Amino acid sequence: MAEDLPGKLGYDRTIVVFSPDGRLFQVEYAKETVKLGSTALGLVYKNGVALVATKQKGPLAVSREDEKVQELDSHIAATFAGLTADARTLIERARIKGQIYRITYDERIDAPSLVRFIGDMKQSHTQYAGLRPVGISFLIGGFDEEPSLYETDPGGTVFEWTAQAIGRGTEIARKVLEDEWKAGMTKDEALALALKALKKAEKRVEVDTLEVVTIDANGQKRMSPAEREKLIQ
Repeated sequence: MAEDLPGKLGYDRTIVVFSPDGRLFQVEYAKETVKLGSTALGLVYKNGVALVATKQKGPLAVSREDEKVQELDSHIAATFAGLTADARTLIERARIKGQIYRITYDERIDAPSLVRFIGDMKQSHTQYAGLRPVGISFLIGGFDEEPSLYETDPGGTVFEWTAQAIGRGTEIARKVLEDEWKAGMTKDEALALALKALKKAEKRVEVDTLEVVTIDANGQKRMSPAEREKLIQ
């Protein structure tokens, strides 16, 4: 083991060099960072998509701009797990992309195009010396002609899902979703399943640390504290 260490450290120190077995260690480390974040999940239901997440909050923190589910455009939102600072900068760039698209084409950007844009930004951080991979995964929900849910990982890979979880409780929450998600679920059924998965994945789910956003043909709706309290009970 000791003899292997210098070689491994050599491949470990730069993002642009593959190890002999085809791995980019810095990207793998970024994926481990995502696993430290609080759990977030998304589900597609009959007429929309829901993003549900918990966030970490200290007892003296002022909760104004630390939303775990963020609007990217009027019909697209994202939740994340990993480094919040990385998420903030990518969200800001995605919002600008949506605004430029609207000004240029006089219509709103479609969700797949914005997701690919985010994925491309992440991928670019894996191929230039002097950069590091972004330590963030996104779940992005949107509604164009129909609801959709996407994931982007730290390496820039894009996945489309009907239901998915990210963060430290991924394995537990995903097992619940795999067992119980079904096509054609109502909004209430989807939210009940999301909360069930979240409660199993996280030790505590409280009103002030829970965020729920739904997106449908009428746009986005963020649940109020009273609505979240009713959902938790």
